[in-house]
Amino acid sequence: MCGESQYDNKIPIDLQLSTDELDAVREHIIGFIKEQVEAAGVDGAVIGLSGGVDSSLTAFLTVEALGSDQVRGLILPSEVNREENMSDAERVAEELGIEYDTIAIAPIVDMFQDAYPEGRDDTVAVGNVRVRIRGVLTYFVANHETRLVLGTGNRSEALTGYFTKYGDQAVDCNPIGTLYKQHVRQLSQHVGVPDRIVEKPPSAEMWIGQTDEDELGLAYETLDMVLALHIDGPLSRAATIRSLNVDGTVVDRVVELYEESCHKRQMPPAPDPL
Repeated sequence: MCGESQYDNKIPIDLQLSTDELDAVREHIIGFIKEQVEAAGVDGAVIGLSGGVDSSLTAFLTVEALGSDQVRGLILPSEVNREENMSDAERVAEELGIEYDTIAIAPIVDMFQDAYPEGRDDTVAVGNVRVRIRGVLTYFVANHETRLVLGTGNRSEALTGYFTKYGDQAVDCNPIGTLYKQHVRQLSQHVGVPDRIVEKPPSAEMWIGQTDEDELGLAYETLDMVLALHIDGPLSRAATIRSLNVDGTVVDRVVELYEESCHKRQMPPAPDPL
């Protein structure tokens, strides 16, 4: 990955974007969404709304790009989702004036477990089934209404593999896919996403009690810094440790997440042609 570099001293670290930079990012993403929909020749977009900051920001920007009449929201709760998050998802849709449907996925999850009862007690496997069911339903609606499926994943999740393969990244495009989590929060505040959504602990809610930072093993603030300096940036392991004043195990953890999830960011492999 990154070899030892010439960066031996601590360097200034700041992922805070200025107002002008946030305005530029906002306009860039809005333009991207317009281009994607126009290029596809479709009638609008479908977004899965979870009540979290990523999907809320995506919805806000998509309405700016297309208008509320061209955006469809889907709220797809299961038995492990907190009522607070589902209520926030509804409030976002209503505040933006977009049509939305709420479809409970628990009966569909039960059918999978009944079909393969051996996997019923596998928390991760069942959690991934929930995410993939949401993906199928989102495409079902998008195909029926001739719309694009807009993903809500950010760069921090993509680089660490914190998503379900063929689930929440089974999408047509990722409008906020180049933003680190810290940038997602900053841009969300900038465009008017409610503070209660921006500030809540992020969770994929694949199972009861799950939080992103517990599962990743470190806070997003630290994760983003390591990604920006070492994975995306030029700093060596040693220089990153010195610059951030963190233990080496922190950098090693991020590298491990990045390397072990490479398969999620690539097309399925096939043998070389003869």
